[in-house]
Amino acid sequence: MNIAFDASPLTGDLISGVGWCEAYLTEALARLHPEESYRFEYFTLRAPEEKVRRMQPFVQKNTPLHPARFSPLLYRMLTAAVPLPYRIFHGKWADVTHFFNYIVPPGVHGKTVVTVHDMVLHAFPETMRTRTRLLLKLSLRRSMQRADRIVTDSEFSRREIAKYYPAYAEKVRVVPCGVDRKRFAPAEKAEIERVRLAHHLPAQYFLYLGTLEPRKNLVRLIRAYGLLRKRYPDAPPLVLAGGKGWQYESIFAAAKDAAVRGHIIFPSYIPSGDMAALYSGALAFVFPSLYEGFGMPPLEAMACGCPVLTANAASLPEAAGNAALLCDPQKVSAIEKGLERLLTDEPLRKMLRQRGFERAAQMSWDNAAERLYQVYQEIKE
Repeated sequence: MNIAFDASPLTGDLISGVGWCEAYLTEALARLHPEESYRFEYFTLRAPEEKVRRMQPFVQKNTPLHPARFSPLLYRMLTAAVPLPYRIFHGKWADVTHFFNYIVPPGVHGKTVVTVHDMVLHAFPETMRTRTRLLLKLSLRRSMQRADRIVTDSEFSRREIAKYYPAYAEKVRVVPCGVDRKRFAPAEKAEIERVRLAHHLPAQYFLYLGTLEPRKNLVRLIRAYGLLRKRYPDAPPLVLAGGKGWQYESIFAAAKDAAVRGHIIFPSYIPSGDMAALYSGALAFVFPSLYEGFGMPPLEAMACGCPVLTANAASLPEAAGNAALLCDPQKVSAIEKGLERLLTDEPLRKMLRQRGFERAAQMSWDNAAERLYQVYQEIKE
């Protein structure tokens, strides 16, 4: 079977959660099933050498690159209105082509699989970038209609897709995300200290790591932290690490409130090589997101031995299992109560740390890749 992967989530200057999901799945598939043939397909016009460089960490001997010399932005714009066939650029090599980021273009040769990670478009549209929201409104239904199978990250997201797009419910298959326990593991003390000093962090801290955007519920987290500090003035600082997303300004404004001013830290960019030590050095990881299709950061924190507080909403309880402390993300008081418990209850932290290791061990990318391979097997001719 010839299997093509749309590499566009891997060719940007920064890799998002969608990109890491693709990276881990494709690596595991190529390793576990070398009897199949694979390639990465993408569009490039300017600086093609730069995209080749960016792809190198993800390329293996049996996953070569197949670039098409055409503007990726222009192709997306054209195909939103005109059915310009994908096979004109990438030919008829593939038996199955997998698109990892919601959209299947027109005219793909062979069978197609699309990953639809969540239904934020319908559940929390106000938290999306306008351009992304308009693109999905215009293209997502057609994309799911074109796809032979729709992959999603959780049973929660499967139900959400069935709710908003019942006509395509029978196409949906669940392939949970995993965690790389080589990349995410408890760091040595010296490495924790190096990363702490490099990013000007205190000896103890609460940690959030992810995009700074409204859906992550960080304004409520900041308010909850402010309430905590009123009762525990010596509570460790709150570190909000990650890139600026859509409408991040309200987060920085909330951090200027007198109750928290000077006690919230926004580090500069965190290299991927520093993430395990950042998790390992935290008192606890806090992730009260309003809506996730899966939620990889809590699992990464667990794999590093960091106790986790997360939301009892969307897919997060499914991803966390019994290994996290859950709170109502809509209630500031509930988030504060979770912070207090993690601050004051050392036996709870130890229990969550042990359960976190066990949960992370269950969620492997190899298991996820085998489930994805079965999806390909279902539709091959």
